[in-house]
Amino acid sequence: MDRALSKPEFVALMAMTSATIAFSIDAMLPALPAIGAALSPEAQNAAQLVIVAFALGMGIGTFVAGPLSDALGRKRVMIGGAVVYSLAAALCTVAQSLEMLLALRVLQGIGASGPRVVAQAMVRDLYAGRGMAQVASFIMMVFVLVPAIAPLIGAFIVAGFGWRGVFWAFVVFSAISSAWLMLRQPETLPIEARRPLEVAKLRAAVVEVLSHGNVLRAILVQTLVFGTLFATIISVQQIYAETFGRAESFPLWFGVVALLSGIASLLNASIVTRLGMPVLIRGALAWHMALSVVLALAWLTGLLPGIWAFATFVVWQVSVFAMAGFCIGNLNALAMQPMGHIAGMASSIISAVSTVLAVTVAAPIGLAFDGTPVPLFAGVALAAGLGLFLARKLREMG
Repeated sequence: MDRALSKPEFVALMAMTSATIAFSIDAMLPALPAIGAALSPEAQNAAQLVIVAFALGMGIGTFVAGPLSDALGRKRVMIGGAVVYSLAAALCTVAQSLEMLLALRVLQGIGASGPRVVAQAMVRDLYAGRGMAQVASFIMMVFVLVPAIAPLIGAFIVAGFGWRGVFWAFVVFSAISSAWLMLRQPETLPIEARRPLEVAKLRAAVVEVLSHGNVLRAILVQTLVFGTLFATIISVQQIYAETFGRAESFPLWFGVVALLSGIASLLNASIVTRLGMPVLIRGALAWHMALSVVLALAWLTGLLPGIWAFATFVVWQVSVFAMAGFCIGNLNALAMQPMGHIAGMASSIISAVSTVLAVTVAAPIGLAFDGTPVPLFAGVALAAGLGLFLARKLREMG
């Protein structure tokens, strides 16, 4: 199939479309204290559930987005998801209780799943194997710019317009990326290649994906990687504010960390075709597990006083995002490699299972916050260790 867009523009478009997720999470971080004070003053730690609810909705929505894109085409589902996302974001601006806000965030996550999942299927329509992993790495490299600036944007909006203003920013962001998609990107799934929404075929596709040993292992490892990433994201604002007293400078530090960790995606893109995906995944998990264990022990024994404690936490945070840069694109490519004939459905199952299960990994770690990063270090070390154990049998499928 001809690709109307150049690779750089395609990568940029897919990165912006996928970045709906990052913007919807990271721009909320500076707003969490205000949301907690306004809607849950008796239990302000519950405000972090605003992030968890979005991730849960995103996971639920991915079960639907992929099959719909296989039947209706990629662009229709991406645009439809963007409409649901924007409507839910607009309704969030008038939420009067934390419960209402959480319900709307779940709906917003369901809408965001359309652009997220179908973008992955669109990449698979056009690329395969290590070439797909390389494109995914380039997308991740561009994608990382959004987390770098999203907290700054969120902090600016909260300061000028209150926490509800952040949700209007989501509407604007989605409108821009949707207009770019509609005007520039041709449909990548021709009518003759579409699969009707038949229950028997959907069931067969689910069985095929989940019964493939290598695909299932990649899904489980991705679950643990997502779990560590979500746990870090929902905890990091409190750690900066309460552990280190750096609430005001948190958006700046978060941006610096995101930019530094983006080097991992660039490095992955340059070496994945030479070293292969499993080697890079195992190396990233092993390194981060070891670092997390060392820092947890150092904190427990009081070996990191003063400025050294903050400096090592920043290094650790960079390592979390770098691990994601080395793992997520590669794991998705490994899982999708043998599933090109059902790319949309496979992308849905892979994303849905890994995201929903990641919430069950992240939420307990985040809620265990005790004023120090030790619960986060320990939880992430355990998840990375289990991921490394599962990743030892990952293989590239020819």
